[in-house]
Amino acid sequence: MTMKTPSLGVVNRAAAGAGGASSVGKTVMITGVSRGLGRALALELAKRGHTIIGCSRAQDKLNSLQSELSSDQNNQHVLLNADVSSNTSVEELARAVMEKKGVPDIIVNNAGTINRNNKIWEVPVEEFDAVIDTNVKGIANVLRHFIPLMLPNKQGIIVNFSSGWGRSGAALVAPYCASKWAVEGLTRSVAKELPDGMAVVALNPGVIHTEMLQSCFGTSASLYQAPDAWATKAATMILNLTGADNGASLTV
Repeated sequence: MTMKTPSLGVVNRAAAGAGGASSVGKTVMITGVSRGLGRALALELAKRGHTIIGCSRAQDKLNSLQSELSSDQNNQHVLLNADVSSNTSVEELARAVMEKKGVPDIIVNNAGTINRNNKIWEVPVEEFDAVIDTNVKGIANVLRHFIPLMLPNKQGIIVNFSSGWGRSGAALVAPYCASKWAVEGLTRSVAKELPDGMAVVALNPGVIHTEMLQSCFGTSASLYQAPDAWATKAATMILNLTGADNGASLTV
């Protein structure tokens, strides 16, 4: 099975950096915005002058991030409490986003979780369900409620966070691997349903030092790049995606 790699156009646009599409202010919605990659990406995009719509279940962390974002010249950022694993919660999120900001230009489905290291037969049922509910159903819920909002103008970029483990396998994290393989398949299929001008891509962020990585790698997680260093590259790549990238499986 082959994976679609970044086209020369993607590479050239990313190399252009601020001189490309990223120089135009965009509204970017990020799920799981309160920590890790979501938080780092939000801060980086805000620093570049883009407007953030973020959601998370952790209100205290949302408050902390709101304070940090408020120091920025653009005080139009909106952070909302929502649980992507709940269809009802995402339906309410979509309604609130439309009332406050309108249709996002870009949606980054970043919210995710991982099981504790265990062989599949030792993973508790509730833990397996939590991984699937967040990593797969969470993305499906966002697609269900936000794609219809983008369709009238046939514009919008959706980035579904995948993983290197969504393109390979690893012992002790089978539920997580399964969820990320599902993200890849879901993305490819939905791409075939979108009109020209829109795009949905699966993005492998790479290996970054986050709480999630620590749960798998322990202290060796600190050997990998920090989220803020990763965010500078990821932001440029995401901002420069276009309809031509629809269906791609990309890596930061």
